[in-house]
Amino acid sequence: MTVVEDDSGQEAADDKGDMPGGGDAYVPSQRRLDRERHKRTRARRATAIATVSTLVTAVVLYVVVVSAPGWERTKETFFDGHYAREAFPKVLEGLWLNVRLLLICGVLVLVLGMLIAIARTLRGPVFFPLRVLAAAYTDFFRGLPLIINLMIVVFGVPALRLQGVTVDPVWLGGAALTLTYSAYVAEVFRAGIESVHPSQRAAARSLGLSNRQALRHVVLPQAVRRQVPPLLNDLVSLQKDTGLVSIGGAIDAVRASDIIAQRALNYTPYIVAGLVFVALTIPMTRFTDWVTARMDKQRAQGGTT
Repeated sequence: MTVVEDDSGQEAADDKGDMPGGGDAYVPSQRRLDRERHKRTRARRATAIATVSTLVTAVVLYVVVVSAPGWERTKETFFDGHYAREAFPKVLEGLWLNVRLLLICGVLVLVLGMLIAIARTLRGPVFFPLRVLAAAYTDFFRGLPLIINLMIVVFGVPALRLQGVTVDPVWLGGAALTLTYSAYVAEVFRAGIESVHPSQRAAARSLGLSNRQALRHVVLPQAVRRQVPPLLNDLVSLQKDTGLVSIGGAIDAVRASDIIAQRALNYTPYIVAGLVFVALTIPMTRFTDWVTARMDKQRAQGGTT
C-alpha cells in the first residue's frame, strides 16, 4: 500500500487494490493512529492538570477566607441562611421589573440608537445641523454618568410639575436608561455603517437605488451584522444597570433586597440580589461569546463580510 502525506501531516491510503473487494473506504495508517492517540493522551493530561490546579486554588482561597480573623462576623453579616431565604422570593418578584425594563428599554435603545447613527452619517450640507445635534447628543450622554442622569430625570422631571408628564420612577428611570444607552448604541451602529466600504454604496447607486434605498437595503444590513457582538455587550450592561432605577424608589430586585437589609441590619439580601443578577447575566454573556466566535469563524472562512 502506498501512503501519501500532505503538508498538514495527514496520510491517506491511495491504493484501493489492497482493500477487500476493491472498496474505497479510508483506512488510517498506523502513524496517524499513534498521533491521534498521543493527542488524546495530551488532552487528558491537560484536563487533569487544569482540574487539579483549580481545586488547589479553590482550597487555598477557602482556607485564606475562613481563617481570616473577621470571618465569623462576615459570615453572619453577609451569608446568613435565614435572611437569604427571606429575601429570595422578594428579590425574584422585584427582578420581574428589571426584566421588563430590559425588554422595553432594549427595543427603544436599538431604535433610537439607529436613528442617531443614521443622522450622524447623513451626507450633504443640508444635513449639517442634524449631524451636529446627533454628535452633541452622543457626546453629552456618553460623558454624563448614568447615575447622575438617573437622578436628574427621576427627581428633576417631577419637580417641574409638567402637565401630562408621568412622575412614576419606573418610567422615568427607563427614560434615563434609554437616553444614556442610546448614545452608546448609536456609536456602535455608526462604526458599523462607516465600516462598510464605499464601493458597496456606489454599486447600489449604479443599479438605480436611491441613497435611502442603498442605506436601507445594502449598508445597514451589513453594518448591523458586523456589530452584533458589541450590541449584545451593551444589552448585557443594560441588563445590569436596570437595578439603578431603585434610586427613585422603584421596587425592583435591588430595592427589595435593600428594604430587607435595612430592616434586619444584615447584608445577606444584597448578596442574594447580586447572585440573581449574575445568574441572569451569564446566559446572555455566554450567548454573546458564542455569537462572537461564530462570526469570527465565518469571517475567517470568508462566509461573511
